[in-house]
Amino acid sequence: MALQSRYDSIVVGSGPNGLAAAITLAGHGRSVLVYESGQSPGGAVSSAELTLPGFIHDVGAAVFPMVLDTPFFRGLPLKGHGLELIFPHASLAHPFDDGTAALVYRDVDKTIDRLGADGRGYEILVKPILKRWNELSCDLLSPLHIPYHPLHLANFGIRVIAPVAVLARSVFRTLKARALLAGLGAHSILPLTHPLSSLFGIIMAVSCHHPGWPIVRGGAGVLSHALVLHLTSLGGKIMLSHEVRDLNDIEPARALFFDLAPSGVLRIAGDKLPGAYRNRLARHRAGPGAFKVDWALDGPIPWKAPECLEAATVHLGGSLEEIALSERDVWKGSHPERPLVFLVQPSLFDPSRAPYGKHTAWAYCHVPNGSDFDMTGRIEAQIERFAPGFRDIIIGRNIMPPSAIERFDANCTGGDIAGGANTIRALFARPVLSLNPYAMPADHMYICSASTPPGGGVHGLCGFHAAHRYLEISPFD
Repeated sequence: MALQSRYDSIVVGSGPNGLAAAITLAGHGRSVLVYESGQSPGGAVSSAELTLPGFIHDVGAAVFPMVLDTPFFRGLPLKGHGLELIFPHASLAHPFDDGTAALVYRDVDKTIDRLGADGRGYEILVKPILKRWNELSCDLLSPLHIPYHPLHLANFGIRVIAPVAVLARSVFRTLKARALLAGLGAHSILPLTHPLSSLFGIIMAVSCHHPGWPIVRGGAGVLSHALVLHLTSLGGKIMLSHEVRDLNDIEPARALFFDLAPSGVLRIAGDKLPGAYRNRLARHRAGPGAFKVDWALDGPIPWKAPECLEAATVHLGGSLEEIALSERDVWKGSHPERPLVFLVQPSLFDPSRAPYGKHTAWAYCHVPNGSDFDMTGRIEAQIERFAPGFRDIIIGRNIMPPSAIERFDANCTGGDIAGGANTIRALFARPVLSLNPYAMPADHMYICSASTPPGGGVHGLCGFHAAHRYLEISPFD
């Protein structure tokens, strides 16, 4: 790319990773322009009236455990740009057929106490990692490198070496605590017999306590808006409704960052990349898809277990065995009869989401990538199972199968919300095996999407790390 440019860096895509790259670069004095094909910024972090007027729904991500204490978000003055996070006392509820529920509270000691016979097991499993999380996160949330804290990392590895299906049975005596860990492990979007399922499960458990699972007052789009305001305060610019089809749609710049899935990078810049690298990107494996439903409700969800009203996030899947079957079916390409449903009920804690006395809810389940099977009935049956009368309070509904999720955010190939399958290979080679997975073998081109380490989630670290790799090799003259 020519060096004569108004901008040092161009970022294609304004999802959280694209904005993180732009903010990091602008914070180091670089001139930055962000291109966004949509009419509003944020990618999967946005909100809209999807069902009825006055009902604000999170179109993509809804809960944000990593927007406070990660290297990118830490210290950003987003509160001054309108961001307010709401932390329910309980990060997670997991109801059962008998009308009870297991809860994970922000307070780890309260969680241990409420788990009764399995409190000690939870304490042994989670508390040591929670105490060392600041050190561990430096290693776990960075690309392939020599560990900064090898002893802590080794201790963590020992705890997560067994898959969730094995770990839950070995640590916990009660069926309810086992189910709770299974639901957390299913965030890996892997079978619970997979070796990495416990890694995800325990990280999710730790994040329930540090910092907790918050929602954004006013909707997820407020977070993206705050990031854009901070970017512009640093001198960065964003251009909306600008679709990049090829490199001719991009101004010349010293560096080019793609907050895009590998398929998007190939479409735009494939002819500038060596054939071997193109082939490696083309082999990047998408993960299972998501099927999502939003509801406008005439009242709060009528849970059999009233404790579920203490948490914004609810896992609906029953026992460990049921959850394991559900996730195994998806991985094998079929649609579970009783899917594990991830549900968020934000209006319980944020009245601005719905008209007075009304409520919103958001839920999804995993499905095979690119599935066109309508899971609405099965998702609602799972909610009805634990909240009889739920269907009676539905006054509006918005359905997003994998195809609609991909139309909304092209990075979600086939409905994949994680930037690729969370396989062992992808853990170390995302999207390719490299000590610098962000840099492409072309003139100062970088990938900074969730298809790079540390993967999916609203943490901004893919963009943060990519920007720092560029800054390391391109300091100011």
